[in-house]
Amino acid sequence: MARRTFHRAPEAERRHDLIEATLDCIAEYGLQGATVRQIAIKAGVTAGLIRHYFQSKEHILQEAYRVVIARLTEKAERVTGDPEQRLVDFIVINLTEPVANSRSLSLWASFISRVSVDPELAVIHREGYLSFRNALEGLLADFLSTRGADASPERCRRLAIAINGLLDGLWLEGCLAGELFEESELVGIALTSIETLLGLSLRQAGTAR
Repeated sequence: MARRTFHRAPEAERRHDLIEATLDCIAEYGLQGATVRQIAIKAGVTAGLIRHYFQSKEHILQEAYRVVIARLTEKAERVTGDPEQRLVDFIVINLTEPVANSRSLSLWASFISRVSVDPELAVIHREGYLSFRNALEGLLADFLSTRGADASPERCRRLAIAINGLLDGLWLEGCLAGELFEESELVGIALTSIETLLGLSLRQAGTAR
């Protein structure tokens, strides 16, 4: 197990480094194996320093899960361009590196197994899901409006739920068995399927109009 080199750092940077070490341990050993001792070894610090920044192992795991959720959503939520390009880019980002890879899957699977039994993790999961879905609803509303289609809140909500489920499934396929698919195949499937749901065409990823 590679050990990070200790260096003096501001509090925010130190917390960031400890969370990164925690994620490394979870990816390698799972939640049970990510003990305070293992995290300390990975971070190149003492267990006492970890307890200085985090009240307990549960606390650092909660903060680590916030980071996992943020990384799965924040890049997609910052898309730019016209409404159609933003929607297409949102879809592409969620099905390609670095969002879709074996490490992301490993971390997500480790935490998701605890969400149903850990109230704090459940809250973090719910917040992340709603943030992602709300961002998608906004993208859909903008796109549908520009096409003169029904962009009512209820329709956008139902479409966002369906598209989120579609993206989740294809994300899992890509993370688990990406080598079985041609380059951009899953993105193409997603775009075609979403076009069917919307009843409208979308430009292909990487193209402009």
